[in-house]
Amino acid sequence: MISNQILQNTIEGIRDISHCELGVFDVEGREQAVTAPVFAEAAAVVPRFAESPADSQSWGEYEFFKVFDEQVLEFVLVLCGAGDHAQIIGRMTALQLHGLIGAFKERYDRDSFIKNLLLDNLLLVDIYGRAKKLHIEATGRRVAMIVETAPDREFNVLEIMQEYIAAGSPDFVTAVDENGVVIVKDLAECENMEEIAASAEAIRSYLSGAGVKDIHVSYGTVVGELKEVSRSYKEAKMALDVGRIFFGDRNIIAYNELGIGRLIYQLPLPLCKMFIREIFDAHNPDEFDEETLTTINRFFENNLNVSETSRQLFIHRNTLVYRLDKLMKSTGLDLRVFDDAITFKIALMVVKYMKYMENMDTFEY
Repeated sequence: MISNQILQNTIEGIRDISHCELGVFDVEGREQAVTAPVFAEAAAVVPRFAESPADSQSWGEYEFFKVFDEQVLEFVLVLCGAGDHAQIIGRMTALQLHGLIGAFKERYDRDSFIKNLLLDNLLLVDIYGRAKKLHIEATGRRVAMIVETAPDREFNVLEIMQEYIAAGSPDFVTAVDENGVVIVKDLAECENMEEIAASAEAIRSYLSGAGVKDIHVSYGTVVGELKEVSRSYKEAKMALDVGRIFFGDRNIIAYNELGIGRLIYQLPLPLCKMFIREIFDAHNPDEFDEETLTTINRFFENNLNVSETSRQLFIHRNTLVYRLDKLMKSTGLDLRVFDDAITFKIALMVVKYMKYMENMDTFEY
């Protein structure tokens, strides 16, 4: 169904050109959109006109026109103050509304198709059959993007993104749940991952400029077939979740940037707990003080370089060595040894993943 806002914008544009007031009503006389509060009397007449065989009719200062959708009466258009040009303005406006209804029906059909495609609700034969009917290319480079914002947002992000994606664009915008908006972006042959990242940043900037807060954008890998779009969407969903756990400071994250976090995210929690017990024994990683955690993280950031880490922490080299020795005594892992450093890094990521999942379970409960 075409939205009342679209109807309002359309008749206001025609009013500005024709200099007459317009109103759109349903067949029972309920107001859908008007350009001025001058249609109270006309609204009472609409049901009788709707039941009549006439396509248009004059009544006092008003002109009535029927707007059909596949031979079913959808709206009644009412003009006020159109004068001698009432028939021309009325018929042209009715034709415009008829075209809008058809365009929005096709858009709805496409939206339903894309939703079912993303959610893997279509058989392979249905994908190609419906794509052909809806004039959607079955082949071509595409990538799925997810835009997520704060759940208590004041803005309708889906509508904002539909305005951002220009009419006639091969890109699709839809929402498969209440948490985010999905964009299936059509790519040119020459577009690479850097350009996709730039597109994601452009989306984030556009929403930010519109006043939307807490924006996160993720995207999957590029696919070449329509049937593979659901895979790119699932990758984008994983990127959003993994990014929330391990890349909390980033607003844009790609599936191919997840690294080892992608593997950890797919581990069952019992296995994670077993691994942590084996690494830390009786010690709980949450018991590390802030100084120790800062030292560990800075040491990893500097690729296990003792001199550079001590310089950035503004401590003597021997002080850093003392902290590392103390950590080795409590955990049995020497972060100056590559294998131990890798084990420790993975263990910290596993702990972060476990805490996230436990918090999610608590929230859901």
